[in-house]
Amino acid sequence: MNNEDSSTAMLVVLRHAPHGSSWLREGLDVALVGAAFGQTVNLLFLGEGVQALMKDQQKGPLGQKGTHPTLDMLAMYDIDTLLVDADSLAQRGLTEADLQLPVTLITTSQLPFLFTQYAPVFNF
Repeated sequence: MNNEDSSTAMLVVLRHAPHGSSWLREGLDVALVGAAFGQTVNLLFLGEGVQALMKDQQKGPLGQKGTHPTLDMLAMYDIDTLLVDADSLAQRGLTEADLQLPVTLITTSQLPFLFTQYAPVFNF
C-alpha cells in the first residue's frame, strides 16, 4: 500500500470481468475522476475483476473495448496502488506474471481489515 494514510484515500473495488457489463469500466471511471480531483485512489481487484489486469486482452462481444487503455492511464493519475486478492487470482489459474501491471497481493483473510481502513469504499 502507499505510504500515505489509507484513511485519507478512497478504495474502488472492482469485482466484475472486463466484458459482459459496464461495471468494471464504471469503477475505473470513478477512480479516474476521484484522482483528477486530487483524491488518493487505491484499487482492489476481487473475483472476476482480476481478469481486467490480464495481459493481451482482446475486444469483447460486439466490439466492447478492453480495459488496457484505461489501465495504462492509471499512472498518469497517480493511481499506483493496485491490490489483488491472491485467492481470486489462483481460482482463475492466474499468477502475477499474467498481469499487465505490478500489483500487491493480499489474502482473503486481510479483506475485512482492509475495508476498515478506507472511507469511502466504492464497489463495482
